[in-house]
Amino acid sequence: MKSFTPDLPADPLPAHRLRLENVLRAAALIDPVFLNTPQFDCEPLSEAVGCSLTLKLETANPIRSFKGRGAGYLVASRAAAGRLAGRRLVGASAGNWGQALAYACRSLGIPLTLFAATTANPLKVARMRALGAEMVLTGHDFDAAKQAGEAHARATGGLWVADGLDPEAAEGAATIALELLSGPDKPDVLAVPLGNGALLTGIARWAKAASPGIEVIGVQASGADAMEKSWRTGTLLFPPSVATIADGIGVRVPIAEAVEDMKGIVDDVLLVEDSDIIAAMRLLFRTAGLLAEPSGAAGVAAILRHAARFRNRKVATIICGSNLTDEQIKSWIAP
Repeated sequence: MKSFTPDLPADPLPAHRLRLENVLRAAALIDPVFLNTPQFDCEPLSEAVGCSLTLKLETANPIRSFKGRGAGYLVASRAAAGRLAGRRLVGASAGNWGQALAYACRSLGIPLTLFAATTANPLKVARMRALGAEMVLTGHDFDAAKQAGEAHARATGGLWVADGLDPEAAEGAATIALELLSGPDKPDVLAVPLGNGALLTGIARWAKAASPGIEVIGVQASGADAMEKSWRTGTLLFPPSVATIADGIGVRVPIAEAVEDMKGIVDDVLLVEDSDIIAAMRLLFRTAGLLAEPSGAAGVAAILRHAARFRNRKVATIICGSNLTDEQIKSWIAP
């Protein structure tokens, strides 16, 4: 894709926590290696799912996920404001957010401690460590590790940063929509994976301003539906556990700020089963030659499971991650 300088659209929600002007600022501060990613209509895939489907490929970068946009903007903007001098950042991750933070912190010489669950994807843990993060493995799932990380930051004076909580993460992710909607042939509907909320809220925030008639749909695993239920009911709900192969969107503890950010810009949230996700991963590999991790295939999974909702429409989704172990590839994609 060619670089471009987009205009700032009229803001239908001027009081919203995520700022449209910050999306443009993010596009100028994010490492260019994460920007202007490929987007294309894969005709065999579109034929298979019954709609015109544009894929936004967020895996062709050093960390193989979209998280470099949000983490890159967060770290770069705070460093430019002098807020990181002498500070150690502390965060928690299922893997991709941590890799993005580590990549951004390494480039600026900022120390970073990351907390991950003892059950975290070993490939992602190894990559976070290789990128320079001090790793602490604790807790049975992501949210347990996150709680331990927050406690550590308070006890040590570290600067806690969180995907979904810090607005910069969503504003950086919004640059995906900025690129996706830059051409004349805009989609009718976006199907966006929903985990902590930064990807969905960032994309929805820009999309609803730049293309007011567009429909924005979040996609969450049925075994990890805390954000969906919290948004739909208006009350934060905390299930005791999660059960999904999609670790990138396997959130048990919803973030209140992200749930609030969804209001007025997200039209619906659809749930998918792990079997739908595996079918989508295999279909992406067979028709488009793309290796997607479970969270990265969630949008395609929703189009498969809720086919009538998308049939004959112009749809776009984000392939947001491709970090898989050899065992996962053998089990899910090439059994």
